[in-house]
Amino acid sequence: MTSSDVKKREKKFNFMNIDTKECQTLKNTDVKDLLMKWGMKGRFCMQYFSYDQLFQVYQKDDFMLDFFQDPVVMTTLQVLSDSGTWGPAGFTAERVEATPIPCSVTSMNFFDRLEEEGLVREGGRIVKCFDEFYEDFTISDEVRKMILLEDSDNYEIYSDTEREQFLFLLFQHLCLGGAVCQYEDSITPYLDTTKSLYKELVSVQKDPSTKELRITSSVFKVKAWDKDDYQFYPSDKDHRQTFAYFVIDPLKRHVTVFYHLFGSGIFT
Repeated sequence: MTSSDVKKREKKFNFMNIDTKECQTLKNTDVKDLLMKWGMKGRFCMQYFSYDQLFQVYQKDDFMLDFFQDPVVMTTLQVLSDSGTWGPAGFTAERVEATPIPCSVTSMNFFDRLEEEGLVREGGRIVKCFDEFYEDFTISDEVRKMILLEDSDNYEIYSDTEREQFLFLLFQHLCLGGAVCQYEDSITPYLDTTKSLYKELVSVQKDPSTKELRITSSVFKVKAWDKDDYQFYPSDKDHRQTFAYFVIDPLKRHVTVFYHLFGSGIFT
């Protein structure tokens, strides 16, 4: 897409920053202590925006481009610099990639198989293993081995489709942590924090015919580039632990931006 294309393109969505809303999970004292232990404290950012038009999933590319070209967004959307300073992204996007993330799991029973398959003992203790090293991670237990190593004995207890689920991705991010991470011996803190974040991020409705819960939010993993094809968001360096998830609530016309930058510094 050229600069002239951007100028010709009609903007549909306008955005407002909801600066009065805060993520209660990230404010929780116990969660703060865990994030400190996992090397992630101060590297998360949760922001909320409203938008002014009906959103449907097929409009995702226009929606995201409008978002990253919106003057309100460009002065309020926060990113973390390598030096540990939070500030506005400071770029206008010319190209945006919005990857749909499946989000249909409504029960934490999704993780029962960790115990059923022997990765976690009764009571929640995680089964340890000999240390292995993969990318930036030390693998010293069967849960992280299942997450990271395709040739592990337990990799297939979650299918490729299940691994794409937003709930699994949240769990994975917390289990892997930051560059300097003290890992848990028990699965409980990972599951409890995953559950709390998930419940706060996604919206649900009860289906009137089946009485079952149905998630109404749409989730996208987002990257953005400027006119010089520089990837400025969420970072100029890709990493499995650097991410920006956009969770869109089409009923409230709200979008939640959940951002994390992988690194070794702990910031307040």
